[in-house]
Amino acid sequence: MRQIVLDTETTGLSTSHGHRIIEIGCVELVNRRLTGREFHRFLNPDREIDTGAEAVHGISRSDLETAPRFPEIVEDLLDFLKGAELVIHNAEFDVGFIEHELQLMQHAQPKVTHHATVLDTLKVARQMHPGQRNSLDALCKRYAVDASKRDVHGALIDAELLARVYLAMTGGQTALSLDADIEQAARSVQASVGAQRDGDLNLAVIKANQDEVAAHEAMLETIRKSGTCVWDRPLADR
Repeated sequence: MRQIVLDTETTGLSTSHGHRIIEIGCVELVNRRLTGREFHRFLNPDREIDTGAEAVHGISRSDLETAPRFPEIVEDLLDFLKGAELVIHNAEFDVGFIEHELQLMQHAQPKVTHHATVLDTLKVARQMHPGQRNSLDALCKRYAVDASKRDVHGALIDAELLARVYLAMTGGQTALSLDADIEQAARSVQASVGAQRDGDLNLAVIKANQDEVAAHEAMLETIRKSGTCVWDRPLADR
């Protein structure tokens, strides 16, 4: 299963006020493993950034003067997202902004669902933790996902954090190394067994003496008199 964990940063909170995307960050999961593939772009919004938004993500208007505009990167973005399940925290926000950009450029397929399905991790978290804070920061703390390297919000780093939160929240495995650990353990056991066999160890075999054999037979006879003796059955029937 291919999933893309996606996050955006914007010039403000609402497309109805003309706000635009200024950063898109995506990381790829395949069968619940981070593959290392990512999509990350800064974008020139052709407008000013709200002071409140800049305080959150730390991106200024001057930082984006030479960045491409959304129509210049859209096909690369949609190719990356094609056919995947998008994992997004508060998906309504990010999907709304992406669809706004697609509509502004009059894209032939302006709906995100034309290109991928969407899973909203905020809705998942609210179902799992009703009445609790379910922001990305709160979930990182709840699931012990280290967010200490993040000074401000950024689309790519938030996508990476969300990927680890999502994996912990839905399966408890964030390091994605469980299969590798099992395989390594199996190889270690095989190597150990192989080393013992290759050494052709001379194990001491101590046979029962006559008195011990006689005592054993006497015990079996006692068991036979009291009922069925399982040791009299063929080995395959025991």
